[in-house]
Amino acid sequence: MRKSDAFRDLQNLQEQVIQCRRCPRLVEYREVVAKTKRRAYLDWEYWGRPVPSFGDPAARVLVIGLAPAAHGANRTGRMFTGDSSGNFLYRVLHRAGFASQPTSVSRDDGLRLKDLYITAAIRCCPPGNKPLPQEFANCRPYLERELDLLPNVAVVVTLGKLAHDTYLTILKSRGAISRRSAYPFRHGAVYKFGQGLPTLMASYHPSQQNTQTGKLLEPMFLRIFEAAKKAAAARS
Repeated sequence: MRKSDAFRDLQNLQEQVIQCRRCPRLVEYREVVAKTKRRAYLDWEYWGRPVPSFGDPAARVLVIGLAPAAHGANRTGRMFTGDSSGNFLYRVLHRAGFASQPTSVSRDDGLRLKDLYITAAIRCCPPGNKPLPQEFANCRPYLERELDLLPNVAVVVTLGKLAHDTYLTILKSRGAISRRSAYPFRHGAVYKFGQGLPTLMASYHPSQQNTQTGKLLEPMFLRIFEAAKKAAAARS
């Protein structure tokens, strides 16, 4: 497949994502949140739909998160945009040279990503930030298709255990690994599979639960992306 064809197909895929209604529970929740809003955002027109992926189609580094935040990406319509997790992430991506600016507040704020693409295991905000197993399964084909349409990816960074397990599930379904348990989640873990597959790097998710308790510090997070950048360059 030519790169131009892959880019077009990737754009078409994101349009399919935006129209998705596969999970009734998530459809109802995201739309209720978009209507009721949070007091601080009453003047916003919430996105209230599945959130498309975001970044450089020629990226060598792919970041997989968990799901949009109810008043973050579900409000702004862009991955990791408009909440504390995104603030933490994009500040680090800017320091690592992947983001054009350290902040991400809306879809039209001028932010550009270089050599990095951001996606998620779930494209709709889930109640309690806890997707159900069937919802992971319903959404997984979108991620699988993205993996096929991002030809240059040399490193996959998973943010949190659920994103990590989702990616390993795809590898297992494709016969690339025999069992997920051979690749346990831990912050800073690095796994190389061979067969031309991307290197896998695991990180704690930049949630408030992790960043405000000191479980994930900015220098720790930065080291993950500096290592990803170095590993991607070595694979080129």
